[in-house]
This record gives sequence, structure tokens and C-alpha cells, in this order.
Amino acid sequence: MRLHELKPAHGSTHRVKRLGCGESSGHGKTSGKGHKGQKARSGGSIRLGFEGGQMPLIRRLPKRGFNNAQFKKKIAIVNLSDLAELAVEGSINEHTLREHGLIRGKFDGLKVLGGGDLSKKLTLEADFVSASAREKIEAAGGTVTIRDRSASTPEQA
Repeated sequence: MRLHELKPAHGSTHRVKRLGCGESSGHGKTSGKGHKGQKARSGGSIRLGFEGGQMPLIRRLPKRGFNNAQFKKKIAIVNLSDLAELAVEGSINEHTLREHGLIRGKFDGLKVLGGGDLSKKLTLEADFVSASAREKIEAAGGTVTIRDRSASTPEQA
């Protein structure tokens, strides 16, 4: 196969609208642009939200309230059923979970919830642990360690 033999998959491309090819084509004379005016000119388009010089609605309405979304903490959540399936000996922490693909991306903390059953002994290190998860881990003979958040913050380092 060579570069000149490559073609798009059948049905993935549309026919080009041939403008200005006679009146009987349906796209002749004004080429689908109507009669005169700003939108009929080349490069003639008005920006989004423009209301012909009238004060736009977004500027007429008062600004109110406070959006707290930018300060929200994003917490990674893992259930006990996920931990039970892991074939890991020793302690389980955020690094271990990332290696096994249970959590991905940026997070401000790790929380373990009590969904599912646990039969093996685990040594768990997390930022937050639900009460039911703690009970199930300790009942199986494991231990839970809450990470010290103050020592690992980058602002103080």
C-alpha cells in the first residue's frame, strides 16, 4: 500500500456542495446566501451573543452569588470489593492502586468505602476511610492507617 492508494472509508465523507453552478442546480445565483446584508458578504459573520448593538442579555442581568466549585476537593474512591480482588501482599496505598489501574488522574485524597466483603488481611494507608470499611478490614485482621495530610502539602515544603 502506498500513500496515493489511501482512501477514506466508504460513507465517511460527504459530497462537496458545489456553489454558483447555475440556477437549476439549486445553489446558483446567490449560492445559498440569500439577498445582500452582512451574512451575504465574504467574512461576514456576527459573534456569538451579539444583539445588533443592543446591550446583550448577559450584560443586562445582574451578577449574583458565589461559585464554590473551584475550591472543591476531588477525592478518589475505592470500594473494599476492589481491594479484595487485588493480588497484593503487604500494604496497599495510593501508589499501589495506581499501579493496578484502580485510580487514575489527579486527586486531593483517597477514600476507601465499605462496599463488598473482605476475607484477606490488608494493611491499608489512605486519607479517609468509612466506618464500615474500617470495621470490615479490622474484622479480617488487617490494619488501617490514616495518612498525615499536613506533612505532605506542597505549600509548606
